[in-house]
Amino acid sequence: MDYAQQDMAPCASSSRPFDGRVAIVTGAASGIGRATVELLRHRGAKIVAVSLGEDVMSLAAPDVVPLVADVAQEASAAVAVDVALSHFGRLDILVNNAGIIINKTVSDMSLDDWNRVMAVNATGAFLFSREAMRPMTTAGTGAIVNVGSYACFQAFPTIAAYAASKGALAQLTRALALEAIPHGIRVNAVGSGDAVTNITNHIHQDGPRFLAEHGQKAPIGRAAQPAEIAEVIAFLASDQASYIVGSVLMADGGMSITVS
Repeated sequence: MDYAQQDMAPCASSSRPFDGRVAIVTGAASGIGRATVELLRHRGAKIVAVSLGEDVMSLAAPDVVPLVADVAQEASAAVAVDVALSHFGRLDILVNNAGIIINKTVSDMSLDDWNRVMAVNATGAFLFSREAMRPMTTAGTGAIVNVGSYACFQAFPTIAAYAASKGALAQLTRALALEAIPHGIRVNAVGSGDAVTNITNHIHQDGPRFLAEHGQKAPIGRAAQPAEIAEVIAFLASDQASYIVGSVLMADGGMSITVS
């Protein structure tokens, strides 16, 4: 198979490069996930938007089907793929964005704490990737983008579970990329820096403000807006990234190259 000669879908214009393509985006109700849904939709994609909370229902539109589901549950991935195929007839893109974090030292962390973070951040990506690979393999084309972090490579106290899960996600990206590329499917990840989202709302009274302040530690001097990370996700899912396979593309304002 000459993947370099393939097109993921016909007739994609420069302004709507995802015309004719169908995506699943997890963690779609807010933050990076919502920004990704909005960007892919603006560029022509039809989307199954998956999130644990009912807030995702606000995304409903003729070209967006919201799905309330827990990515850590095995059945959720199969349902999401079935919805994509039944509503839109194909599946071209999977964005594994759903993620959670806790801030506890290992000595204070319960097994339930550990298991839940690993289940959402790593196992969820495995489950959705496994199910998405099946129709993509049949079609001989596709792109999977995992949303990682500078914690794919770095750590600091109180994020052991999160860092372990993102390290696992980076290795899943690499291993799956090798399995997928013979079938015309590219698998990559974006290593996001601090983005102004609600992921830490259960830890801090004002999660977005905390992340905005924490992001000032990056060499760039600020946190990212969700739309900035969505642009990188869209790039990795696009034909413009046709030669990128198994990479963790860092979009972290330089955080991963600093020495503290």
